[in-house]
Amino acid sequence: MDGPSTNEKDQPALAFAEPLKLTRTKTKPTEHIQPTTTPPVNTGSENEKGKDVRSAKEKQLDITEHLFPVEEIAARHGVNIDVAKPGASQGLTAEVAAQRLLENGPNILSPPKQVSAFMKFFHCLTSLFNLLLILAGVLNYVLLGVDPQGNKVNTYLGAILIIVAFINAAIEFYQAQKSAAVLQSFLNLMPQKCFVVRDGKSIQIPAAELVLGDVVFARMGDKIPADIMIFGCSDMKVDNSSLTGEIDPQSRSVTNDMKNPLEARNLCFNGSLVVNGEGYGMVIRTGDNTVLGQIAGLTAGEDSGKSPLSQEIDDFVKIIASIAIVTAIVFFLIGYFVVYSGEGSSGISTSLNFAIGVFVAWVPEGLPATVTMLLTIAAKRMAAQNVLVKDLTGVETLGAITLLATDKTGTLTRNQMTVTNIWSSLSMYSAFRSAANAGNPFDASSPGIPEMLSIASLCSRAKFDRTDVPIAQRQVLGDATESGLTRFAAANISNFDELGDMYPKVFEVPFNSDNKWAMTIHHKEHPAGKFSLLMKGAPERILRLCSTILINNEVVPLTPEHSKAYDDMYALMASKGHRVLAFAQMLLPRDQYPDDIVFDKDLKNYPTTDLCFVGLVSLEDPPKHGVREAIGRCRSAGIRVMMVTGDHPLTAEAIGRKINLVLSDTKEMVAKHRGCSVDEVGDNEYDAIVIHGEQIDSLTPHEWDQIFSKNEIIFARTSPKHKLQIVKHAQAMGHIVGVTGDGVNDSPALKKADLGIAMNVSGSDVSKEAAAMILLDDNFASTVRGIEEGRLIFTNLKKSIQYTITHSMPEVIPNLLYVIASIPLPISAMLILVIDLGFELFISLTFAWDKPESSTGLMRLPPRKPVTPASIERKRRLATRALAPTIDAESGEETKPSWVARFIHEFKSMFTAVYWREKFEPTDDEILVDAGLLSWAYLEIGIIQTIGGLVTFFTVFYGEQRITPAMAVQMQKANQFASNAPPGNLELLAKAQSCFYLSIMIMQLFNLFACKTRYRLPFGKYMFSNIRTLWGMLFGCALGFFIVYCPGLPVVFGTSNQTPFKYLLIPLAFGIFIIFYASMRILFLRRFRPTTLNEEIVGLNMFPTIRSTGSKTIPAPTS
Repeated sequence: MDGPSTNEKDQPALAFAEPLKLTRTKTKPTEHIQPTTTPPVNTGSENEKGKDVRSAKEKQLDITEHLFPVEEIAARHGVNIDVAKPGASQGLTAEVAAQRLLENGPNILSPPKQVSAFMKFFHCLTSLFNLLLILAGVLNYVLLGVDPQGNKVNTYLGAILIIVAFINAAIEFYQAQKSAAVLQSFLNLMPQKCFVVRDGKSIQIPAAELVLGDVVFARMGDKIPADIMIFGCSDMKVDNSSLTGEIDPQSRSVTNDMKNPLEARNLCFNGSLVVNGEGYGMVIRTGDNTVLGQIAGLTAGEDSGKSPLSQEIDDFVKIIASIAIVTAIVFFLIGYFVVYSGEGSSGISTSLNFAIGVFVAWVPEGLPATVTMLLTIAAKRMAAQNVLVKDLTGVETLGAITLLATDKTGTLTRNQMTVTNIWSSLSMYSAFRSAANAGNPFDASSPGIPEMLSIASLCSRAKFDRTDVPIAQRQVLGDATESGLTRFAAANISNFDELGDMYPKVFEVPFNSDNKWAMTIHHKEHPAGKFSLLMKGAPERILRLCSTILINNEVVPLTPEHSKAYDDMYALMASKGHRVLAFAQMLLPRDQYPDDIVFDKDLKNYPTTDLCFVGLVSLEDPPKHGVREAIGRCRSAGIRVMMVTGDHPLTAEAIGRKINLVLSDTKEMVAKHRGCSVDEVGDNEYDAIVIHGEQIDSLTPHEWDQIFSKNEIIFARTSPKHKLQIVKHAQAMGHIVGVTGDGVNDSPALKKADLGIAMNVSGSDVSKEAAAMILLDDNFASTVRGIEEGRLIFTNLKKSIQYTITHSMPEVIPNLLYVIASIPLPISAMLILVIDLGFELFISLTFAWDKPESSTGLMRLPPRKPVTPASIERKRRLATRALAPTIDAESGEETKPSWVARFIHEFKSMFTAVYWREKFEPTDDEILVDAGLLSWAYLEIGIIQTIGGLVTFFTVFYGEQRITPAMAVQMQKANQFASNAPPGNLELLAKAQSCFYLSIMIMQLFNLFACKTRYRLPFGKYMFSNIRTLWGMLFGCALGFFIVYCPGLPVVFGTSNQTPFKYLLIPLAFGIFIIFYASMRILFLRRFRPTTLNEEIVGLNMFPTIRSTGSKTIPAPTS
């Protein structure tokens, strides 16, 4: 159904990165990442080969019908229309419509490809952490096969490890399914209906049954059901903000002189709302081929990749697995060639048994469940703050973002024109009391204000959809400006709903582009007559029609002084980026306009001069409450916030300066202040920049670098493709990008971003599907709470991991000494499992509820992966060594390398010096498991606990039977602690193992407090601010002592309920030493590695806006 081809230069301006085909899954943007040897941002636009391929692939939006006469398009679709009398059109026949529906399918967007519940669970199960647990479980059964008699307990150990992996996957799967169910409940499930003309009759059908060529009738309040070409309309305006971000209503007409389809006046698009008038249109696109569908299709080829937390957890698992494998191999060789040399196959079996045991000992069995539960608790806490997280790791990603790209309309602003200032009786009134708004507080009873409210209410075509609910819960049917005036009047007039009946409209001249004013005459009596004329419109036009002005409820002649005051106020309001309207009225005298007069447009028997000027009103799409403070807090936290909008650059900058997004001067402002040309201003002389969308496609890599080097950035007049480009360029520089938005035009960027954040109430279904997080109350301030929560959960997760893996050394080293030095086994495999899945699990979970160490500290720290010139250079250098995607020479399709190719490439690179040099290159990044944490767990506190445990272990031998460590080694070599040894020896070993087990628990209790603080000493009220810590310690200790002292359990765990308490004083002393050591360590780091906080940003306005209240009742007419 495409129109004739046109020259490339005549094509519409909006470009998509790939031909927008009929199949949604093929609609993929092609941003090629090719390795280069130069440092500029490497997203593909710089690559010449990729550029050549893409130039052959890129197409403009494939709608060209608006460039042809409507009769030609109607003939192409075989539909009967009547341009002169659109209501008399015949439309398609029912038979033809049914046939086309069968051929082309329903008019619906293809839902995103769904993954089955089984595959989702399988994906959770095959995370590296769970695979490590499963491998450890399988190896336990290998041990059982090697020595069935000696490793009988492995029957249970292997099963427990595998079950833990499945439970961990089940928790993650449940959380994901729960979020998906909540999301589904928010999506628009009600089938849309529309009026269509078929066989000459107007009928209402489901929008899904529309076909190409159908004649659609749409009126004020209707949502356009498909892309249609207008062939008849009356005062029709549509709201395209969901598609373009442009808040102003767009007029529709039969004629068109615009080449860009999104700017064509004779096209209406699927999802747009009719806010005024009515019209007839012919369907030219349905389903996935509509503009809405094509934008939604852009999300199909985008993938945000792994979250930073997921990647770091995988890296940690690789570290643990590498350590475990290397240790197992080394000690297998030691066991076979040194300890068990000469024993033949028996030595191999024993050494293998030992090696696998060491491998399993390294695996922190309880850590996967701890991480999952901590994230789940954080996600639940965020849900209570109206933030829905689809993916658990998204909780932490929000705290890690370095750049937040946000849409303007509906996200930062209300997408609702609102009255801000009123000027009447030569006095300025502010509808919002704030430090940024000059003027007296608004009072509905001030002179001139009742007249202003009356004109705003009556001289209007806007109306509420219902009157049985409070004003705030109603929808306004009408264009944005009149809707704003109506809402303001209704909020300040208590009897607003009765005004239409009290003062019926008898005549109207609607707004048009020639007059630039709207006028109504009402039956509103006054002392001089029956009728009142009300008018609003462009200020300069209204003032020209006035000869008097209303001051303090008196009509006085309009003087040059009045005109000067008007000029000054008009200039002030316009300078703020507001839309300004003037109001006027005339109380029609009965002697000139008798009670029985019938006003007529043709006769023009109504006045349009000598009116009385009443005042000025300014409106804007204001920032949402709390947005200014939220952006200020983000910037204070070191997060760069930039606006990416489809709106006009001046409008975007005006809003940006009100919400802390832009504080400094742009290049143009600097040039104006200096009195020089823009070219003379250096790049280091300004810190704010506003980029028009038309510039984006021609930006060079150096220019992209210049843009992102600024702290205050606004992209205006952007298309969905542009938003996608901006996100990719930011990610190529190393930014962790968060994108907020609510419109369909935001969805590709939402999908590609590291964290897409959609709005629930105002957001489109497409944007909700694409995002990873949804703000349930549309409150942008919730994003800041989420960032703080994300930073807190990262900090607490790191503390929890630091605490949890510390006990690995007291588990691994004794096992090594058991084989190498032949000491009695200090701790059995079953007790190791009880530590990991017992008291450790209880205690480590309590970190989820830990509070920040200071009330403001978290949001004053820089992002944990800051983007600096050095980090950008490193990112680009590493990108040059990455395996490049392949590009099909014929189709230009980009294919990612297979995982096998990536593995081989990475494996080969490990044998180069460059790989290891870059691996240990110092950076400013803070990762989940870093060298400091590993040093604490394995080299510092881990070793202290190992020594404390072994001292306790051998003290039991000496204290009970005066057996020295050397004697204990000799007894072990003589197999005097084997299963067939004397009962006294076995009881002694059980007491020693019980004390070793309890000593780990006691020392870990002290380690718990040592891990709680990173910046303050581990003392004081903060240590007990989390009451759940005490409950965790209580339950953990109860479980630990229960396992040792409960009758019957020693048979299962190899413990002794006769274990004396006195030996536990030794780990108590070591625990105190751990607190002392931690304190000295913190003081040392304070002195030599002090924490760097973000610099204070000068000029941030953190004062909240205050909405004024109060209403006035307009008196009913007196009879």
